[in-house]
Formats: sequence, C-alpha cells, structure tokens
Amino acid sequence: MELAKVTSKGQITIPVEIRRKLGVKTGDKILFVEDGDKVVIINATIAALKEAQRQFAGEAERAGIKNEDDVMELIKEMRREA
Repeated sequence: MELAKVTSKGQITIPVEIRRKLGVKTGDKILFVEDGDKVVIINATIAALKEAQRQFAGEAERAGIKNEDDVMELIKEMRREA
C-alpha cells in the first residue's frame, strides 16, 4: 500500500513503485476508472493497446491468415493493388 498527498490544486505524485508497476513514465496519460466504491489507476497507453488487441481478436482467422507467410503474401498483394 502506498500513500500520496493531494495538493491544493488536486494534484498527487504517484509513488515510484506504483509508476513502475503501471509502466508510467514522464508525459504518459493515466485513466481513473471507477469500480464500485474504488477508483483504479490504469496506464492509458497500455489500456488502449489491450482494447485494440481485444477488438482485433479473431480477425486474422476470419481473413484466412494462418502464419507469417500468409501475412507476407497479403502485404505483397496490397502493394500490387496500390
């Protein structure tokens, strides 16, 4: 458990161990997500990547892509069309 003090402007400093666990670096954005009576802090970049992965899940299979060779063939085909 870590403790942080809120300034008069509503700012807090995220303790270093928490920043490390979240992978938060200078300039990163974080999300505050309400979860019942708790608020969870999430690294926004990682959350966006996980959401993208979730939305793309199964797309390769639906497109008939089974391996790296299929990916390379699709890239070649797209380049020919361009």
